[in-house]
Amino acid sequence: MPIFQYYVASTIDGYIASPDDDLGWLLQFDQVEGVSGSYESFFDGVGSLAMGGDTYRWLIKHEDGKWPYPDVPCWVFTHHEYAAPAGSDVTFVRGDVSEFAPDLLAAAGDRNVWLVGGGDLVAQFADAGLLNEIIVTIIPVVLGAGKRLLPLEGPTPPLELVSSRVLGGAAVEMHYRMPEKRP
Repeated sequence: MPIFQYYVASTIDGYIASPDDDLGWLLQFDQVEGVSGSYESFFDGVGSLAMGGDTYRWLIKHEDGKWPYPDVPCWVFTHHEYAAPAGSDVTFVRGDVSEFAPDLLAAAGDRNVWLVGGGDLVAQFADAGLLNEIIVTIIPVVLGAGKRLLPLEGPTPPLELVSSRVLGGAAVEMHYRMPEKRP
């Protein structure tokens, strides 16, 4: 049965992007042994995607017009009007994430739904009780400010650590399961 997963990289001070959406701090680790392999392994289990408008705009700007997920259906939660890139399966939506959760799960088939980001969108899934797992790679960089990893009102109940591992002697990947949402 598919689940909702937030797979993301974060600085050690809890940011996923600089205030101006720069990811240079992260991209410098692309060639670190184990980092790209972790992503490829994770992505093999992805059947559909959900992302916010800021993440979509960043991808369009930085991928030179090529959609990086041509074979994976994607829902973009946004209040802006966009055109889908050629060769993509992108649906632009507005509204509560729980309204679109059944479509995301159905499209994922026997794989999972990747909540690509950003943190604000993922927080909406968490608030709706739909976030099942967080897989976060901690990159050894401090930004001091930026876009938060998961801007939830806290504290949350404790998350369950499923696994952790060091990637290339530089980064640490931690896989957590979210607690069941209680009434």
